[in-house]
Amino acid sequence: MAITVKSMATSGVDGFMVEIEASTIRGQQQSLSIIGLPDQAIKEAGERIQAAIESCGYDFPKDKSIISLAPSDKKKRGSHFDLGMIIAILVQTDQISPKNLSDYAFIGELALDGRIRPCTGVLSMVTEAVRCRVRSVIVPYENSREAMAVYGINIFPVRTLQDTINLLEGRMDLVKKNEEDSDEICSMSVGNGSESSGSAGNPDDYPIDSDLDFSDVKGQDELIEAIVLGAAGGHNILMIGEPGCGKTMIAQRIPTILPRMSEIESLEVTKIHSISGLLDAGVGLMGKRPFRSPHHNASLNAMIGGGNYAMPGEVSLAHNGVLFLDELAEFSRCTLDALRQPMEDKRVTISRVNGTNCYPANFMLVAAMNPCPCGYYPSKKCHCTDYEIIHYRGKISGPILERIDIQKSVAHVDFFELEGKKKGFSSKELRERVEAARKIQQERFSEDEKVNCNAQMTTAMIQKYCKIDSECTKLLKSFSEKYGYSARVIHKLLRLARTSADMDGSGVIRREDIIRVVGLRDLDASSSRMYTIS
Repeated sequence: MAITVKSMATSGVDGFMVEIEASTIRGQQQSLSIIGLPDQAIKEAGERIQAAIESCGYDFPKDKSIISLAPSDKKKRGSHFDLGMIIAILVQTDQISPKNLSDYAFIGELALDGRIRPCTGVLSMVTEAVRCRVRSVIVPYENSREAMAVYGINIFPVRTLQDTINLLEGRMDLVKKNEEDSDEICSMSVGNGSESSGSAGNPDDYPIDSDLDFSDVKGQDELIEAIVLGAAGGHNILMIGEPGCGKTMIAQRIPTILPRMSEIESLEVTKIHSISGLLDAGVGLMGKRPFRSPHHNASLNAMIGGGNYAMPGEVSLAHNGVLFLDELAEFSRCTLDALRQPMEDKRVTISRVNGTNCYPANFMLVAAMNPCPCGYYPSKKCHCTDYEIIHYRGKISGPILERIDIQKSVAHVDFFELEGKKKGFSSKELRERVEAARKIQQERFSEDEKVNCNAQMTTAMIQKYCKIDSECTKLLKSFSEKYGYSARVIHKLLRLARTSADMDGSGVIRREDIIRVVGLRDLDASSSRMYTIS
């Protein structure tokens, strides 16, 4: 009779259950066949399993063994099925006698000497195990914090195959074994059947502070105010300035003023990084918002996602954080235009022959670029013609520029003048202003879980929350006629104006809010002057 053992797999950011079935055909030559659309890593598991069985003092079956991964019509990948497959073989050949085998799911890669190595995607797989009403999951010790971030399930971290067998046969008390590691892992009271608390992965346990602080930035007070406004509403930002004026320095510090992630946001971010193999061993939930800064030669697949198994790209790795594109005009036109759909829909769908995966991509875009090919317009050092400048800026398509709310020029700074200046506002002080504005927005959108800041407002929400009086309408119309704003840009300006009013605690959008946000589109004014001269 075939033995069935539960394991899990991932598809996109979600998991699905896989049943590992093991059977032996007597009288045939010794071999191990793995079926059920396995990838190369799974096919190679046979050699690892045989070596691990013999290293731990057990016997590899003398007959033909077959392992089936169900559902058989769904492609499976990864080395984390090793632990489930070896347990199935040992049970099938009556070498171990586990208690309540059906209560467990197994995740872990085998070393040749029987050690259990960490694997990727554990958070998604454990989350799916809870949904499938699995009572307990055995995971590699290094993945324990990540797994225990999920509520409602027993987590058993193991270091070796022998530990797993001892646990299954009731010869091992996990709580006593890990008492010496209590400082590293907080929720180990699972040996008596109690559920893990998940406290080891609480994002509030992680400090939001870092070595980067806005107090290091001097001489850019006007730009910092624009950055705070963008952070308060989650708006996209483009900084235009000559080399060395502090664009990259400021961008790197934006995550330090963004609000702390909620537990749901932290779970989403951790899932993506775990599946991508970017989550360090021993880490639970990620507490800091991601900051991704791909090089301008990044390919389309690297930016959006792709590959044989449709892995997440930079737009998804920046989910709930910041995607920083330095030297924006140097990115390929195709790559930049591919950002249109993720910027609007806050998610990206990647289709491949093996299947279609959908990843979240709710990021705050921060970009930086030079004003001209040489980088020094409009100073005397610039020798670029208007045509060259227009052609350079034309590398960024209109639809992309329209999706960037704030387009702010960065002033030139003189190092010797800055030496005497005192430090500006710290990240902590700026974050307090951002969090105060975000609190107003969260109360406003409390009935819609998909919207938590002004930048995410739908058209219907704009009509409801961004009403302006006749004077503001007339003023906005005059600017629109001057610069040729589209309906999308008008909506962007209204969202920005709503954030400006929130930061001042105003319940309505005022005239000064309209003037303020129009003044944040420096690129429109600069380009308009060039076209007029031409």
